[in-house]
Amino acid sequence: MSKVKENDTVKVHYTGKLSNGQVFDSSLEREPLEITLGKGMLIPGFEKGIIAMEVNEKKTINIPVEEAYGEVNKELFYDVKKEQLPPDMTPEVGMGLASKDENGREIQFRVAEVKEDHIVVDANHPLAGHELIFDLELVEIK
Repeated sequence: MSKVKENDTVKVHYTGKLSNGQVFDSSLEREPLEITLGKGMLIPGFEKGIIAMEVNEKKTINIPVEEAYGEVNKELFYDVKKEQLPPDMTPEVGMGLASKDENGREIQFRVAEVKEDHIVVDANHPLAGHELIFDLELVEIK
């Protein structure tokens, strides 16, 4: 039976969890994820976990922070004055916001703190700073 190797295109079902067991994403209710390995489209630990799997094999992998979304970067927290927000907006901690950079690309933020005259937004990936656990099932090697 063949095993997954670098640059293979595979289909995999997954369930991603935090170390406390909270599920943050799963493909079980939809089509499996189809991905070509080695293209940098997945976090490194996920790709490493798929290498050498066989079709129909199931396993659980633990991905350390540095092979997932990295540590929380304090430089990605920004103060935004409340008058810069839309007048009908009531910011709340955890609320998602989007803005555009000078090149027109959309940047996603999360409200980290609400203060009297400003809010603090966090541009880190929501899973930064977390060890991740994935239950994997290899469906196909193309």
